[in-house]
Amino acid sequence: QVQLVESGGGLVQTGGSLRLSCAASGSIFSTNAIGWFRQAPGKQRELVAAITSGGTTNYADSVKGRFTCSRDNAKNTVYLQMNSLKPEDTAVYYCNAVDLTPGSGVNYYTLPSDTWGQGTQVTVSS
Repeated sequence: QVQLVESGGGLVQTGGSLRLSCAASGSIFSTNAIGWFRQAPGKQRELVAAITSGGTTNYADSVKGRFTCSRDNAKNTVYLQMNSLKPEDTAVYYCNAVDLTPGSGVNYYTLPSDTWGQGTQVTVSS
């Protein structure tokens, strides 16, 4: 059973920064890519960043150049550094294991687990 705990969200002004953390348990962390998803009110959950077990990162165009994903395998933790935040980044952010389709970036993927954490709220004020 995979357990995921997201933290680090908060309220920031446009242009500010936040670092999110995803603490994961279970063997899936060491063998799978971990993705950061977000869901804004009234919108579908979207994958915005992912990092493979080997450290390769992929980003959605909307966050490329502003968000950086990293992982500390010794701590079973994945981070999402978010810089130059915009109001449109406002959402609840979740992490989960993800199977990326090779060559598709973050556009095509499947979820090996349907277990989600509680998420962490990010609010960017204009």
